[in-house]
Amino acid sequence: MKLFLDLTKSGIVCFVLVSGLAGYALSMTPFEPWEFGHLAVTLLALYFFSAGSFAINQAQEWQIDSAMPRTVKRPIPSGKISPRQAWTIGIGFVLLGTLLGLLISVTVAVLGLLTVVLYNLLYTLYWKRKWAFGAVPGAIPGAMPVVIGYAANTDHLLQPDVIYAFLIMFLWQMPHFWSIAIRFKDDYKKGGIPVLPAKIGTNATLFHMALYMFAYVGLALASPWFTTAYFFYLLVVVPFALKVLYEFFRYYNTGAQARWLPFFLWTNFSVLVFLIAPVVDKWHRHFLGLV
Repeated sequence: MKLFLDLTKSGIVCFVLVSGLAGYALSMTPFEPWEFGHLAVTLLALYFFSAGSFAINQAQEWQIDSAMPRTVKRPIPSGKISPRQAWTIGIGFVLLGTLLGLLISVTVAVLGLLTVVLYNLLYTLYWKRKWAFGAVPGAIPGAMPVVIGYAANTDHLLQPDVIYAFLIMFLWQMPHFWSIAIRFKDDYKKGGIPVLPAKIGTNATLFHMALYMFAYVGLALASPWFTTAYFFYLLVVVPFALKVLYEFFRYYNTGAQARWLPFFLWTNFSVLVFLIAPVVDKWHRHFLGLV
C-alpha cells in the first residue's frame, strides 16, 4: 500500500481533491441541496485522473529520479515497481477517470484528459526538460482540478469565482516550485533538469518569485471583487496573506540561505485558505442554519 501511495503521490492527490471540492462548492448556489452521489463520482474521477497522471509521470521520469538523491528511493528507481507496472496503473486509472467523468458531463471528462495531456506530454516531456521557465506553463495543469470540480455543475466556466480559484492555484505554484528548486538545485542538475536557479542563479530566481508572490497575495486580498467575501475573508485571508508575504521577505532577505521551511509551509497552507475561505463565506448562512 505504501508503494502504491508513493507511486500515485497520495499527498498531492489529497490536495487535488480538496481543490476540486472547493471548485464544486463554488459552482453551487447556497442552500442548494447537495447530491452526494454526484459529488462522490466527481471526486473519484478527479482521483483517478490525478493518481493515474502521477503514476505515468513516475514511469516517464524514473531514470531522472534515479540520478537525483531526493527521488532515488521512489518506487521505480528503488526497483520495487517496474516501469511497465506503473504505466499499466497510470493508463488504467486515467481511463477510469474518463469513464467516471463522462457520467458527470462531457466537459469534466474532456478537462480531465486535457490536464493529463498538458502534464504528462507537454510539461513532463518538453517544458520541464527544455525550458528553465517550464514551471510557468506547467502550472496550468496544476490549477485545473478546481476548474474540473466547478465544471461538474455547470459548463459556464468564465465566471469570476472560478477564474479567481484557477489563478490562485496557478500563481501559487511558481513560488512553491522555485523554492524547492533552490533548495534542491544540485539534485536537479544531476537529473539534467534546467530549473531556474541552475540557469539564472538564486538571486535572479528570488526576483521572479517575488513577482509571482506579489501577484498571488494581491489576488487573495482582491478576492471580494471575484467571489463572496464576509467574515472568513477578514479573519483568515487577510492575516494569511500578510503572514505569507512576511515569510517571503524573511526568506528573500537571507538570499534563500535560511527560512526555507517556514516560507514553504506557510505558502502551502495559504493556498488552501485562499481556496476554502470563499466557500465558507459563500455558504456561511447555510452552515449557521445547520448549527
